[in-house]
Amino acid sequence: MKYYNNIKALLCGSLLFVAGVASLTSCSDWLDKDPEAIVAEDEAFKNYRNFQGYIEEIYNLIPDKEKCNYCTAWNFGDDAVHNPEGYAHMDHQVDLGNYRNWLSNNQCWLMGNNYNGREQSLWNNSWYCIRKCNMGIENIKSLVGTDEERDLLLGQMYFFRAWWHFELMCYFGGFPYIDKAFDATEIPELPRLSFQECADRCAEDFERAYDLLPLDPAAWDETLAGMQTIGKNDLRVNGFMALCYLGKCYLWAGSPLMKEFEKTKNGGVAQLLGASSNGKTYDYDVEYCKKAAEALGKALDLVNRGSVTYKLAEYKYSDLYNHTKDDNAETNYSDIFYTHRQSWLYPGSCEAIFRGAYPGVNAANWNCAKIFGPKVAGLVAHDKIIHHPTANVIDQYGMANGQPIYLVRNGEYVLNPASGWDPEHPYKDRDPRFYHDIIFDGFHYVLSTDALNADQKKLEYCDLYTGGAMRSIADGSSTGYFIQKLIPHQCNEGDKWYDYDHAFQSYLPYMRLADIYLMYAEARAAMANSVSDLSNKDYCMTLSAIDAINALRDRVNSDDYPMEHVVANVRDTREHFIDEVRRERAVELSFEGFRWCDLQRWLLLTEPPYTMKYSHEFERLETADWFKTHDPKDAHIGNFHKEELITRRFESKHYWFPLPDKDIYLYEGYAQNPGW
Repeated sequence: MKYYNNIKALLCGSLLFVAGVASLTSCSDWLDKDPEAIVAEDEAFKNYRNFQGYIEEIYNLIPDKEKCNYCTAWNFGDDAVHNPEGYAHMDHQVDLGNYRNWLSNNQCWLMGNNYNGREQSLWNNSWYCIRKCNMGIENIKSLVGTDEERDLLLGQMYFFRAWWHFELMCYFGGFPYIDKAFDATEIPELPRLSFQECADRCAEDFERAYDLLPLDPAAWDETLAGMQTIGKNDLRVNGFMALCYLGKCYLWAGSPLMKEFEKTKNGGVAQLLGASSNGKTYDYDVEYCKKAAEALGKALDLVNRGSVTYKLAEYKYSDLYNHTKDDNAETNYSDIFYTHRQSWLYPGSCEAIFRGAYPGVNAANWNCAKIFGPKVAGLVAHDKIIHHPTANVIDQYGMANGQPIYLVRNGEYVLNPASGWDPEHPYKDRDPRFYHDIIFDGFHYVLSTDALNADQKKLEYCDLYTGGAMRSIADGSSTGYFIQKLIPHQCNEGDKWYDYDHAFQSYLPYMRLADIYLMYAEARAAMANSVSDLSNKDYCMTLSAIDAINALRDRVNSDDYPMEHVVANVRDTREHFIDEVRRERAVELSFEGFRWCDLQRWLLLTEPPYTMKYSHEFERLETADWFKTHDPKDAHIGNFHKEELITRRFESKHYWFPLPDKDIYLYEGYAQNPGW
């Protein structure tokens, strides 16, 4: 089955359905279909049930970033690297500046492939789903139903029309905003809009969706239509989602890159920047940021008043290293990303706002559950591809006293003496999220060793010091660390959490509530005229910009792992607080796929030190037996230092991915991104 692979998808005029769901065929393939397999438009749109079935396919086509092909790549920023066996993957190709590889790299959800009967392709699915939305909106008059049913259908289609446009814009810049299902004989020569112009159109649709849709899953359950699927409406788009994406859309439009490109646009396409961002990283578009703060502040007010069911998941653990939930906790932070022995429960907990369709039983076993741990002696099954963190992101995790280890001063990282960080005890008294997310030297990696062979049993505790058994570039970590935020360390050959009987399920949400706090804080800081503005609550009745960051720190604070609020020396100027918000994003959203877009929109993608990925090198001064009776964070370490792994030779063109050449030749107004 061929998929739409360029903008010509917009020109297909035929509406096809197979078993009540639209078929993903090219403009000509439909002619070969069995006539009995085609459902007429008057059937598809005649009543609510049929119309909703038409929309359901859109949910199913939201790419699952973790499960595109057998081993995917979604972290394009400076926070993660692959070992050499994964160098063909898109994240490493980004390191090389080979952005064109997205056009052929089926390990990456930008182009993707078919996995488990589902097409994992942002590019292909966006054009297809935008067309579905337009066809549905144009056919709403055919519906025989109630005003409530009409509102629910229109709200979903307006939301998705904006969402697919916005996701494309994040990587490719502005597009023509497609709000019509063009006839097959028509060739619309629509010029590319700038990012901000396109964002304005997205915002209109998100606002329409907010006005039309139930506020959250509980409100969906209370509609007459939603009662048919009561208790199963968690994944349906709702007004709160639309409000949050409205705020995100405005914040992105107001970010330094988009403001700078708006000033240099020519016919909707921005001209090349210079080799450097020239210190414009704090130069936001204030008007867009005000709109962002208004939408995001409204969303947080709804949360804090209990008007929606979304809330921050609890961070209460009886054993933080092993992600063992405290008996008194009702929800669990780890459940946002994975669930274990919960009958294949879809991850997300109470915090995930926007997710795609259910990934399917045992889906993680064949890809993401086995790409984060050491492959030394086959300790983690499958091939030798490993996705592990850079030391860059390790340095972003600050100290329990609220201080960052490094401060950004004049575009450079400088050691912060107020942090109290000790290079001889580099893992002591860190931000509690470090102990949840990161595996470091001496970590008790395998809890059940009965099934291990002799070579594997030697690896029960991590050897991640320089020259250690797990520091091999081929099958270990080149940086000194592994990730366990998204996939826990028990996914190994001893504990075997990825085996079927453990009912291990994973999913990476596109948006969760913590991000709303972070975006609100950034929008408020971006528009601040003075330091005092960081403490006012003009756009949120319950939270200031500083309060929003402190809410995330309060969440992780405990007697065993204390965490202090934002400290005075990082909120003494607007710019210093923006730096702290950005560091908080790097920590809270680590490895979730946001870092590249953040560095991009902040005009930092081409700037040192963000262009260099590095490792931590050190000597272990404790004996191997010491770790069996002591906490690894207390270990004494010698000769701790950084070493360069990769320096990305980025030019200004690398702020956007290139469009397919076959598309830009369709007509003159559809121009390629600068430099490509």
